[in-house]
Amino acid sequence: MSHTDAPLLQVTGLEKSFGDNHVLRGIDLTVASGQVVCLIGPSGSGKTTVLRCLNGLETPDAGVVSVGEWRHDFETAPTKTQRAALRDASAMVFQHHNLFPHLTVLENVIEGPVHAKRMPRAEAIAEAERLLARVGLAEKRDAYPHELSGGQQQRVGIVRALALAPDLLLFDEPTSALDPELVGEVLQVLKELADEGWTMVIVTHELQFARQVADQVVFFDGGVVVERGAPEDLFRAPAEERTRRFLDRILRPLED
Repeated sequence: MSHTDAPLLQVTGLEKSFGDNHVLRGIDLTVASGQVVCLIGPSGSGKTTVLRCLNGLETPDAGVVSVGEWRHDFETAPTKTQRAALRDASAMVFQHHNLFPHLTVLENVIEGPVHAKRMPRAEAIAEAERLLARVGLAEKRDAYPHELSGGQQQRVGIVRALALAPDLLLFDEPTSALDPELVGEVLQVLKELADEGWTMVIVTHELQFARQVADQVVFFDGGVVVERGAPEDLFRAPAEERTRRFLDRILRPLED
């Protein structure tokens, strides 16, 4: 995959409320093909809700979302077919793995390609085995999730997303549920995917990781985008006071 300047993802004026809680307040986001964009900010600032809207798990109240050839203005509710098309354009990796406990690793990985994408089972198995080997889990193909460490489970979750061959990979705090010693193995896989040119939007509290891997960092607070920029610019010299306060609280202790 090559990094181009053509936007793969375009979000304009995204709005979402849950009852009286106005979670997203006019979010704009552009991600070029091959870019890695990290969303940072305090808990409850709307980052995860953006991902869920992009993957069709939540329906925005207003705004326009375009992913590749798919485009919808949420002034009207998407049809079931449109929502399925949005979901097909991306794949999401969750905080807590969300693997099916009664299925083996291999069965977890081929579930989507066989049932959602109608891929022939033999082809899906071959691709699953290739991807599992790629993240160092070839020997775990017949294991069940409870037999894996948290880091291994999350790597299976990443493989499950890759097996769908999506245009866009979405990660919702993929290391936050892991023990500290397991975080590195998952971040390493994400770094390798970035090097391979996958287009990724990553919600993360791992700010050093964002500094190393992201092409663009977007700081959320209170349901709005407060600031965005290249990681070195945003982390070294944030333009907004809210960004500065957040980084002083989170990033500076890590550097001491």
